[in-house]
Amino acid sequence: MKRIILSAALTLAAGVAFAAGDAIEGDVVKQATNWTAIGMFLLFVVATLFLTGWAARRTKSTSDFYTAGGGITGFQNGLAIAGDYMSAAAFLGVSGMVFAKGVDGVVYTVGFTMGWPFILFLIAERLRNLGKYTFSDISSFRLEQTKIRTLSAFGALTVVVFYLIAQMVGAGKLIQLLFGLDYAYAVLLVGVLMMLYVTFGGMLATTWVQIVKAVLLLSGATVLVLLGLAQFGFDLEAMMAAAVDNHAKHDIIKMPTSLVTDPISGISLALALMFGPAGLPHILMRFFTVPDAKEARKSVFYATGFIAYFFVLTVTIGFLAVTLVGTRPEFLTDGAITGGGNMAAIHLAKAVGGNVFLGFISAVAFATILAVVSGLALSGASAVAHDLYANVIKKGAASDKAEMKVSRIATLVLGVVAIVLGLAFENQNIAFMVGLAFGLAASVNFPVLFMSIFWRKMTTRGAFIGGLMGLVTAVALVVLGPTVWVAVLGFETPIFPYSQYALFSMAAAFGGIWFFSITDNSARARIDRAGFDAQFVRSETGLGAAGAVAH
Repeated sequence: MKRIILSAALTLAAGVAFAAGDAIEGDVVKQATNWTAIGMFLLFVVATLFLTGWAARRTKSTSDFYTAGGGITGFQNGLAIAGDYMSAAAFLGVSGMVFAKGVDGVVYTVGFTMGWPFILFLIAERLRNLGKYTFSDISSFRLEQTKIRTLSAFGALTVVVFYLIAQMVGAGKLIQLLFGLDYAYAVLLVGVLMMLYVTFGGMLATTWVQIVKAVLLLSGATVLVLLGLAQFGFDLEAMMAAAVDNHAKHDIIKMPTSLVTDPISGISLALALMFGPAGLPHILMRFFTVPDAKEARKSVFYATGFIAYFFVLTVTIGFLAVTLVGTRPEFLTDGAITGGGNMAAIHLAKAVGGNVFLGFISAVAFATILAVVSGLALSGASAVAHDLYANVIKKGAASDKAEMKVSRIATLVLGVVAIVLGLAFENQNIAFMVGLAFGLAASVNFPVLFMSIFWRKMTTRGAFIGGLMGLVTAVALVVLGPTVWVAVLGFETPIFPYSQYALFSMAAAFGGIWFFSITDNSARARIDRAGFDAQFVRSETGLGAAGAVAH
């Protein structure tokens, strides 16, 4: 196994060097190839592949593969959760939005962060006490396994696929800009590495890749901010005054734009950003990697701190870039920032630290992408293998060996799908896919999970129909809204007028769950309601949970 991993590392290293060399001669170069960045990137790839080889030798059971054997500490898991959540889109996108629009970027950071206290106080401990490998374990705890696991698995896969497309397209464009690689090489590279990490190392390898990436990203962003603030004598007031003076829109930088002034879209955006994290399968799966509910609470506590600190850094980076990047001609092309607004943090790294620091930040951005797509692939594979194969098809009679085999096959298939879709969507706007992922998670997975834990009267019929209503409504409103109907499909007027939809799809899901549960008088409904007390006791105390203790 170690020999396979090492061979893969050497092959990938050679492929990257060859592709980068070709890109220098071709027409696809957007920015001069940065060999320092490529060297640091290769160092990270080789190091993490050796880490995957180490993890592969310790991954022998389904528990090892899905949850790292439940042996991750709360602090380690908090770092890994933060690593899963702090994507390249957050690092580059939020700083880029602050650079371009000021307060709009701050609004997103507040929404992204505020979902975590909710998970801390209401979800994390109960999730660990009730579940085993995936959040479907909780949703189906007292309900009919086949229907609920099928719904949860398809909800999880839908979120994962759309999130993967966004990450793959973002990765391709980012690496194309940073390293001079052709877009197809970049997408293929990320897909292959993702499959290696998950297929061989499972959750243990993915966890440590995320931990390493989180440490690198937090430390790199901290140094970037310190070097930037040094240009203003570490005076935040002077930095902000310069940002307002130098921004193209001047005072508008301090005010929200139409992003939040429309009440319906503003409320929908807030709902998606706050409750989306509580329905993201690759985030929820992390709570099963710790030994008990106490460590699960610690995980979210540490993760909340790391994530809040990270978004403070990204906002500061955006405002620093307004003056240190936006006023320097070498970073501009035809009056606009070279490579687009998402490159604000990258250009700032060069402005304050030269090519070496630019190389480090570029490599960290690539590491960020790898960590996120690995977590997504693992959660998608678990939905297929654990929920659909082991519990729906095999009715709980699948062996560990067979389930792990299916999970690894699912990882390979997801990798291929991600590569193909990443190539197919090269020229599409990926913003709506990220929004769809969060909105879907808040409209399908979260309502079913939340109501199954806290509402005694929920039945299988209510959960299935309500969750399906949330899924269908979310997808339909995104397609009929301005982001897709007008911007992608080319129609003049959207059928659904709002760019954000979570208010409507979440209402459909919760309303459907409530109505079809209270009108359900079947024999199955009586069983569902009767099982609530046992579920409640276990969720609050951990009694009966594998590896859990009462608190």
